[in-house]
Amino acid sequence: MIQAERALQHVLEWGRPLTGFANEHALEAVRGGRYILQSVHQGLREISARTGRHPQDESLTVAFYRELALLFWLDDCNDLDLLAPEQLVAVEQAVGQGELCTLPGFEGCAVQRASLAALAYDRRDYAQLLEDTQGYCAALRAGHAQAKRWSYAEYLHNGIVSIAYANVLCCLSLLWGLDIATLRARPAFRQVLRLISAIGRLQNDLHGCDKDSSAGEADNAVVLLLQRYPAMPVVKFLEDELAGYTRMLHRVMAEERFPAPWQSLIEAMAAIRAEYYQTSTSRYRSDPGGAGYRSLA
Repeated sequence: MIQAERALQHVLEWGRPLTGFANEHALEAVRGGRYILQSVHQGLREISARTGRHPQDESLTVAFYRELALLFWLDDCNDLDLLAPEQLVAVEQAVGQGELCTLPGFEGCAVQRASLAALAYDRRDYAQLLEDTQGYCAALRAGHAQAKRWSYAEYLHNGIVSIAYANVLCCLSLLWGLDIATLRARPAFRQVLRLISAIGRLQNDLHGCDKDSSAGEADNAVVLLLQRYPAMPVVKFLEDELAGYTRMLHRVMAEERFPAPWQSLIEAMAAIRAEYYQTSTSRYRSDPGGAGYRSLA
C-alpha cells in the first residue's frame, strides 16, 4: 500500500485549492481509508484475479482517500458555513451530477469526479455514486437547517444518509470491482446497508456528543433528545439502540452469504468507533485539542 505520508501529500495537493479545505480533512481521510483498506486487503486479493484491480494500486488508493476527504469537507461546508450559498450549489452540482464547476477554486470537485468516472470498474457504480452524493448533500443541508425541529425518528432517517457509508461502500466497489450494483438488488443487502449506516450514525453521535454539545451543534441524536427530554437517560437509550441494530446486523450477516470482501468490510465498518474514532488525532477527538497536520502512524 502507498505510504501514508506520500498518500497524504497527494490528497493535500488536490484539496488545498478548495475553499475551507483543511489539513484535517486529508489527515482523517488517509487514516480512515487505510483502516478500511487494511481490513479488506485479503478479500481484495481474493477477487483481484477476476477484476485485475490490485489491492495496493496507488491510483485507486489515492482516489479513495480523496473521496473520503471530499466527504469530510462537504460535511464541514454545511456545519461550519465554509461556503457562500451559490458556491455550495455549484459544488453540489459538480459532485452530485458530475457537472463542471465554473467557480474559481473548486476545480478539484470536477477533477475527482472525472477521475472516478475514468477508474470505474462498473459504470453503474459511478452513476450510483452520483446519486448517493446527491442524497448525502441533501441530508447535510437538511440536518443543518432542521435538526432542532425533528423527532428522533426523523433525525435518524436523515442521519443514516448523512453518515455517508453508502458513498464509501459504493466508491470501494467502483474502484475495486466489488459488484455493489448487483448486490443492491438483494433485499438482505439493502437491509445490511441501512443497518450499518444506522450503527455508524449512532456511534458517531455518541462519540462526538460532548464536542457537538460544546459547539452548540444540534445535529446529534444525544443533543436532540436531551433538549426534548432533559430527564431522559439518553446515552443509555442510544447505547441500547446501537446494541439492537448491531444484533440485527449480525443476524442478517449470519443468514446471508455475501461475496468477498463484504463480510470483512461490514465488520470493519461496525467496529469503526473503537478502531478509528477512539484513536483519531483531530476530527473525532472528544477533548477540545486542536486539529491540524500531524504525521500519520
